[in-house]
Amino acid sequence: MTRSSRVLTTDEAEKSVTILADLTTAVRLPAVESAVLHAEVQQFYTRQMQLLDLHRIEEWGESFTEDATFALPILPEPVRGRADLVSSTRANNARLVEAREQHRHVVTMLDVRPQQDATVQVRSYVAVYATTLGEASRLHRMCVCEDILVRDADGRLQVRTRLVTRDDLA
Repeated sequence: MTRSSRVLTTDEAEKSVTILADLTTAVRLPAVESAVLHAEVQQFYTRQMQLLDLHRIEEWGESFTEDATFALPILPEPVRGRADLVSSTRANNARLVEAREQHRHVVTMLDVRPQQDATVQVRSYVAVYATTLGEASRLHRMCVCEDILVRDADGRLQVRTRLVTRDDLA
């Protein structure tokens, strides 16, 4: 069986290229958007956790909405509102400074899921390492963090709700 070949006209070639470009865009655009969002979320957590570890609590607090809720398994009630969250975190960091202990939060395994309502659900693992001055670092806690992220008026991500569970208390 022989194949016949013919040369496409310019119009046919342009139409073929346009169709191919449309297919490529249609197939790749969701994947590209997903990758861009994932990278943005990863950068958000990188900055947020570094601010926390550097004791820049007011700046860290800005990564939460004014009405944010933060639920931890060691608290009887979630912390509600940015002001209370900053206040309680500032008090906890004062205890760390007094104990000469440094915490480092390492966020991994991000599962980023955009929602129809423009929120972003994120589930991640967070390892908290603790180092007391003059001693070896140790794994302090292993947690699962479930967040609902929203965008502020300038388009920046913020945490609206955070639920933390700890492996040792599960």
